[in-house]
Parts: sequence; structure tokens; C-alpha cells
Amino acid sequence: MLAIMIGMGAATAAAAQTMVEDTDGDGMYSMAELLAVYPALTDERFVEIDANADGAVDQEELAAAQEAGLLAEG
Repeated sequence: MLAIMIGMGAATAAAAQTMVEDTDGDGMYSMAELLAVYPALTDERFVEIDANADGAVDQEELAAAQEAGLLAEG
């Protein structure tokens, strides 16, 4: 049981490290906001992640990009 709880804590910590902060509170993620967590993000990759081409990444687009492995930290 303790091992499960420790594992869950590690998973939570890992998730927290990859959380992008919506600094302007608009409910979307700008290139600058994503760069704070994913400094290797390129303009081309941002356009690829922005599936609806509205110039910002919403939570669904971000989750899809993370699940697809399109975002690399550091």
C-alpha cells in the first residue's frame, strides 16, 4: 500500500512539473506560456499543436500534444 502511495506521489509530482501556467488567465496557452515549461518548443511545433489554428493552444490541444509526445521538456 505504501509503495502505491509513493508511486502516486511521484506521478503527481511529475504531472505538476509539466503543467503550463495560464499567466494571462484567458483559458488558452500562448507560445510564451508554453515556452516557460517547454523551452525547446519551435514555432512549427506550436502551429502543429494549435489544431484549430486560432493562434493559441487550448487545454484539449495541449493534452493531445502531451499524449502524442509532441512536447519535450528542457
